[in-house]
Amino acid sequence: MYPNLYYAFRDLFGWNLPGLRFINSFGFFVALAFLGAAWVLTVELRRKSKLGLLQYEETKIIVGKPAGFGELAINFLMGFLLGYKIIGAFVIGPEDPQSFIFSDQGSWPVGILAGLFFAGWKWVEKNKQKLDKPEERTIRIWPQDRVGDFVVFAALFGFGGAKIFHNLENWDDFVKDPIGALLSFSGLTFYGGLICAAIAILWYAGKHKISKRHLCDATAPGLMLAYAVGRLGCQVAGDGDWGIASTHPKPFSWLPDGFWSYTYPHNVINYGEAIPGCTGPYCSQLPVGVYPTPLYESIICFVLFGILWYFRKRINVAGRIFALYLVLNGFERFFIEKIRVNTKYSIFGFHPTQAEIISTLLVLSGIAIWIWMGKLTPPAASPRTADLT
Repeated sequence: MYPNLYYAFRDLFGWNLPGLRFINSFGFFVALAFLGAAWVLTVELRRKSKLGLLQYEETKIIVGKPAGFGELAINFLMGFLLGYKIIGAFVIGPEDPQSFIFSDQGSWPVGILAGLFFAGWKWVEKNKQKLDKPEERTIRIWPQDRVGDFVVFAALFGFGGAKIFHNLENWDDFVKDPIGALLSFSGLTFYGGLICAAIAILWYAGKHKISKRHLCDATAPGLMLAYAVGRLGCQVAGDGDWGIASTHPKPFSWLPDGFWSYTYPHNVINYGEAIPGCTGPYCSQLPVGVYPTPLYESIICFVLFGILWYFRKRINVAGRIFALYLVLNGFERFFIEKIRVNTKYSIFGFHPTQAEIISTLLVLSGIAIWIWMGKLTPPAASPRTADLT
């Protein structure tokens, strides 16, 4: 396991780069997941715009104004925080990056230099566009131009939702240390992030008159891809999302041992027993091998992403690609729960996990949406397709 990139580069390449302790392995894969999902979403929104299924929104802007004091101050502050904390972590190389982030420690010289660079960059860029007389212009913004906003909404509300649902699922641990539970980088529930991010994005889409049905279809393949990549991060970091004890004999001789039973040595949450001879902050491993369920989910979801990508041009009823995503994702998560470690609830004699409850609702919702979308009249195509650039 590689809790952060420092251990990965040291083990794989023999490089000793203390600053890489700051880059959490799980966070690194989450960043890759967001980038992959953003690319897929952009491709799909652009395709739908060219087909006339999505329309642009006109907005007025003022061009030619020099950079104001407020803009320069905001850019300086952003640059300062980046330099003081993020770049400063690489310069200082703290042993515990998480404690470093939430402390008052940082690099003042790097922070000030980064702040001046960001403010200067903004001033130069605005100065290049400066006109003798600033003017108002009308521009067209297509849905694919708003992918950056979608990603920001998904990141903020997704992370918040993931933390909330995780703490609801582990209420006893939350009550013991509520501040630590909320500020910890570990402990994220995918469905919580999905639900909260979806609400925020649908609100944003409605505000800018973007077809929700086509937007949902466009996001479906990217969501599956992001989940597959994110689960790779869970596997690499060993963040506790593993399965139950794997006590059955390995079914196939060609199957690598780690694919059937794994002890997650050097896991990021320091769970299990001490590794003999190991010194440092990540020296624990599970006493008994477990099913590497994050790896299973990653492989399955890459396949499901391929299925959604294949059918995205073959299912022509708007909303049904998203319905298919809900069904596939729900089935995948429901059955993987049978070999995962999770908190169980007691409901009328049944003992489901939170994920089993939500995944069942997703499957039922997907089936209902599939039927409902077939009864709706398809959204009218945009008459302004030829204006797309």
